[in-house]
Amino acid sequence: MFQHKVVVITGGAQGIGKCIAEEFKKNGAAVCIIDRQENSYFTGDLAEEAVLKDFAKKVIAEYGQVDYLINNALPLTKGIAECSYEEFNYALRVGVTAPFYLTKLFLPYFSSGGAIVNISSSRDRMSQPQTESYTAAKGGIAALTHALAVSLRGKVRVNSISPGWIDTAYTEYAGADALQHPAGRVGNPLDIANMALYLCSDKAGFITGENICIDGGMTRQMIYHDDFGWTLNGGGGV
Repeated sequence: MFQHKVVVITGGAQGIGKCIAEEFKKNGAAVCIIDRQENSYFTGDLAEEAVLKDFAKKVIAEYGQVDYLINNALPLTKGIAECSYEEFNYALRVGVTAPFYLTKLFLPYFSSGGAIVNISSSRDRMSQPQTESYTAAKGGIAALTHALAVSLRGKVRVNSISPGWIDTAYTEYAGADALQHPAGRVGNPLDIANMALYLCSDKAGFITGENICIDGGMTRQMIYHDDFGWTLNGGGGV
């Protein structure tokens, strides 16, 4: 389905990004990964402008075009109690600035029918305590998605995916962990990869500016104290 297509994936050496990369490869695409972890294409820190420029230069020198850009790299997770000024800004550089700047660098080289998929999180609409750096970055990339979709109209489609609980080890959960999800199970990376490939395909040609939450229905579920066995504990949780 993606023969002769070039896909760029940030954070593609592990987890969801690795699964997306593998699925694109299975479907014939050339895959260019950038990750801080060692990988077969490009190892570097997405928070650094020079690294982004060097990476983009390598991709263009080797392929001359980009068909799909998947902004997946994870920002760090620290909360207001411990997150420093530098750490908070680092999270934003990885989670928001890098996707923006890579889009800018690759923009002259996107082929007709090009697409960008940003990996946000269900944290873009809900939070746990002490997750401000991660949540701010994920909220930022969700908003960046619709801004870019409007600016790049007619040239590149831009959408985002907001995963919920995705177990990157493909653990199969039973009991409350699974049953709390309206879908009846915890997610795995293929749930996200399948949507990423769909959003890049011609089948999604009329979809742009959208954020698609893939969380087994968790963010649609209202929870009240003492409702269906949910109780509020002394620590303020459920």
